[in-house]
This record gives sequence, structure tokens and C-alpha cells, in this order.
Amino acid sequence: MNITKENLTIRDAVISDAAKLGTWWRDGEVMVHAGFPKGLPITDEEIAREIEEYSDKGLRVFIIEVDSIPIGEMNYRHQKDDTASIGIKICETSMQGKGYGTTILKLFIEELFNTLGYDRITLDTNLNNKRAQHTYEKIGFQKTGVRYDCWTDQMGESQSVFDYELLKSEYQKQREIVMVE
Repeated sequence: MNITKENLTIRDAVISDAAKLGTWWRDGEVMVHAGFPKGLPITDEEIAREIEEYSDKGLRVFIIEVDSIPIGEMNYRHQKDDTASIGIKICETSMQGKGYGTTILKLFIEELFNTLGYDRITLDTNLNNKRAQHTYEKIGFQKTGVRYDCWTDQMGESQSVFDYELLKSEYQKQREIVMVE
């Protein structure tokens, strides 16, 4: 996948991205919202091996670029015939809060719905991650539930998440309303 709009790009992660992904994934400040305040204990070599296997597992990982500079990563996992589960992180803190996440998500959603043929996109986010919740809801994701104390982070703290979904039919209706106005 390679999606470009103006200075933004979403592209497949390749083996040469392993070092950049490793830098981000080992950084507790980047990974805290994913539940890894100490970062992930993973090597660049392990990441490179994972990148080689991603398509075989029904998982794809992408690099987000602004002006050809990597600023984050996203992924989707094939759940069932019509459903994809996604995740996104703007990993460069200086690039957070600038609207890139919203724009990138919209481009990605269009690709999943219109090119790859999914009818439903799901995701989850930590109950404490208000910025992500705001972004998802602004795009049209609906909360479908909450899972309390569903996993334990690296610090031994119990974590809870909101589950979200976005249906293609609802997303298209929302877009038509915006275009008419």
C-alpha cells in the first residue's frame, strides 16, 4: 500500500524501517498509551523478521511520513471477511497535535473501505487516552463497549479500553452530509 496526499504518505513498512520502528517501540514515552511505559524489549533484527512475516499473519504495518520523514506507524489486521482492526501512533512527539492523525486516518479508512473492500473497521483505545478518543469520534467511530481491567501493563497496573467501530455505510452517509453542506 502506498497512499499519498500532498505532503503525507502511508507506505508499507519494509525491512529497512526496522531500526526506526525499534527506536519508537523501545521508547516508553512513545509506547505508554499502548500499555508499554518501559517500551518493548525487542531488537531491530526481531522487527525485521516480523516485517517479513506480516502479510502471512493477516497483519500489515505501515510507516506514516510527512515530507518524506517518518513520524509514526499504523497497522491493520484482517479480522474476518468484512472487518479490519486498526491501530495508529504518531511517534514523533513534535508532530503530535497537528492534525496529522485525523488526516492520515481518513486516508487509511478510504483505502480499507474502497480499495480493500472492508465494511467494518474496529479499534480500541485506553480509557485514559482522551486525545485518541476525540480523534476517532470526530471521524465517526462509535463506541461499542468498554472492557474494564482487561489486561495488565508492564507496571502491573490493570488497564481498561473502549472498543470502537466504524461501518462503511455510516461513514459514507456522514461524508455525503458533509459534501452537501
